[in-house]
Amino acid sequence: MSGIVLGGARLEFARAAPETRIAMPRLKRRHFLIGAAGVAGAFVVGWLALPPRQRLMASRPLPTAPGEVALNGWVKVSQDNSVTLMMSQAEMGQGAHTGLAMLLADEMDLAVESVRLEQAGYDGIYNNQAALIDSFFDPEHPGLGARLTRRIVREIPGLAGTGGSSSIKDQWLPVREAGAAARAMLIAAAAELWGVRDAECRTDAGRVSHGSGRSATYGELAALAGARPLPRNVTLKTPAQWKLIGQSAPRIDSAAKTDGSAKYALDARPPELLYASIRMCPTSGGRVARFDAAQALAVPGVRKVVATEPIAGALAGIGKIAGGVAVIADRASTAMRALKLVRIEWDHGAAAAVSSESMFADLKASLDGHSGHAHLRKGDVELALAGAAKTLEAEYRVPLLAHACMEPMNATVAFKDGTATVWAATQAAGFARTAVAKALNIHTASVTVKVPYLGGGFGRRYFSDPLVQAALLARESEGRPVQLIWPREEDITHDYYRPAFLARCRGGLDGAGNLIAWKMTSAGSSFGAPAFADTATDGASDTAYSVPNVRIAHQSVEPPLPLGIWRSVNHSQNAFFVESFLDEAAAAAHAEPIAYREKLLASHPRHLRVLRRLQELCGSPSPPGRARGFALHPSFGSIVAEAAEVSVNSSREIRVHRVVCVIDCGVAVNPNLIRQQLESGIVFGLGAALHGEITLANGQVQQSNFHDYIPLRMYECPEIQTEIIADGTMPGGVGEVGTPPIAPAVANAVFALTRERLRTLPLRLA
Repeated sequence: MSGIVLGGARLEFARAAPETRIAMPRLKRRHFLIGAAGVAGAFVVGWLALPPRQRLMASRPLPTAPGEVALNGWVKVSQDNSVTLMMSQAEMGQGAHTGLAMLLADEMDLAVESVRLEQAGYDGIYNNQAALIDSFFDPEHPGLGARLTRRIVREIPGLAGTGGSSSIKDQWLPVREAGAAARAMLIAAAAELWGVRDAECRTDAGRVSHGSGRSATYGELAALAGARPLPRNVTLKTPAQWKLIGQSAPRIDSAAKTDGSAKYALDARPPELLYASIRMCPTSGGRVARFDAAQALAVPGVRKVVATEPIAGALAGIGKIAGGVAVIADRASTAMRALKLVRIEWDHGAAAAVSSESMFADLKASLDGHSGHAHLRKGDVELALAGAAKTLEAEYRVPLLAHACMEPMNATVAFKDGTATVWAATQAAGFARTAVAKALNIHTASVTVKVPYLGGGFGRRYFSDPLVQAALLARESEGRPVQLIWPREEDITHDYYRPAFLARCRGGLDGAGNLIAWKMTSAGSSFGAPAFADTATDGASDTAYSVPNVRIAHQSVEPPLPLGIWRSVNHSQNAFFVESFLDEAAAAAHAEPIAYREKLLASHPRHLRVLRRLQELCGSPSPPGRARGFALHPSFGSIVAEAAEVSVNSSREIRVHRVVCVIDCGVAVNPNLIRQQLESGIVFGLGAALHGEITLANGQVQQSNFHDYIPLRMYECPEIQTEIIADGTMPGGVGEVGTPPIAPAVANAVFALTRERLRTLPLRLA
């Protein structure tokens, strides 16, 4: 036997045998919290913290092709008159690439079709750490992003993350500033060429023109403009000057996604590619005790059989994905077939004692013994409850949820001569880069991450576990790239799940039915980090409802499971808790649900406007046999109200026929994209509300594919009507905000129809 050492872990294997056991480097706790992220070096702040001129210029010149000129760190202009925008955001169906291209095109007086996109590098100007985390967790308290950045993301040299409905919000100023600066430089170049003043020149459709009749394309002026200094100040266009912003432009990726030419991570085909399939321990965090690969190695085309150790996740995730056995082969089908022949004995570990019942028992016990950490405290809630004319109590619970992206987890890694190239569907290329570098024990600068289209994200693709597995397998493939594809069953049973939560609410009404006291304490994961515990009550502790005596608290409970962020993060459960309880208070006061909410929102005109418009759009009363329920929930800088119209059949099954949605998202950059994302969020949330549930027995997930982890089926999809209220000077989030209100809206509709109150997701009538 001989041994190798990787990151402090000694590995034993037979010198001549192709079976190899791979272990991840042992991580320090701070690395565990952020998931193999961090390298030596100074912390690089994002563009928000830089002076205007610095936040437009990369620390190194942009790479340029022949005939291409970089005017700043975001924009390049080519002789063919095309303009390239450096794109730091991933496109996972939310339309970010289209919206951001529109921002640049509007400031530069271009057609959107003239804008090309190129993946940005890792320069600090693309770093949106603080702004992203603000968007992710608490848009009403912007200091949180900087606080979390200092506490747990300090060591990441360049995070350009896509999540938290933040893409358009985060890039709203830098992309427009970059476009305005480029336009000013092109005008100055033309003015110098023609011997006129800048103010005498105009731009339109990618040309600079002068009243004398002279004109030149941006491509013709690019070289001269590129030799000029960056403007000290730029003036952004006013809303009255916008030609594209606010218009429903087609998506720039529609054609490629329609004709099949769009490239996803699964489409990576570097030369000499090998394929890998993996089976992991069915118990969360478990590992391989021993395995026999003799039969698998006898299959023609099989190159190697490898055991992997458990792998930690990434930002806002705790726990480890289980270890397993992977087969590397010439063809994907060969790898999958041979994997079935490997005999494996598992070490199931501590999580084998966890079940759904024990998990919720722990949550209940935590609330029985603790009052939680208060995130909002106003008045004297206990005194008000004691003196209330009527009190009500309710306990709500939501289950573990999987992400279930349509594109299964995968990654392709080529590793040779100390450098690695990664093709990955990732929401954070910086995280992916540092995770792969650590796994391969190479410098971060030696890793290149290529990000194609993502087949869904929802928070799952922040986690780098499949990428790390692929990197370690590529290290064993003698210089040939390896593409690792998780079967759907591995995806469902080895996710970083949305945590299960339990919440207890107490309310007190005065003699007139007014809500004078509200106490809510939730229990669930805070992702193992005190900083993230600050976000656990988002959507509740920052409520717009005005109640004189309030206490909103959370008790952190961390089961030995891989847990992480899910679409809309903590708003996904807190909207259900808050809006269900508000509906219960209205019922206890014998009040109409919308009117009851209006009284509590008297000092919030934007919320009232959204709610009242929702009521107008609902129109006449529901048809016989149906009823409507309502929910209002602000998140990620936008305000959304939804109404769900439901019926219940003779088998006691809930059917949602119609959903009406109103959003105030500030500036509506592309109303078409906004409607698409609201519909997407509603469908995603409705599937979770009616069906979504991950259950555990002996530490093992009981669901495995879409037959038992059920998304919303096409026949179940309701009619969805949306309306956009554009209000403000900054855009709010869109990609996640449609999800939180739908579950409480449906639950409240079921109560209106049946007088039965459903307090547990998924919603089921007994």
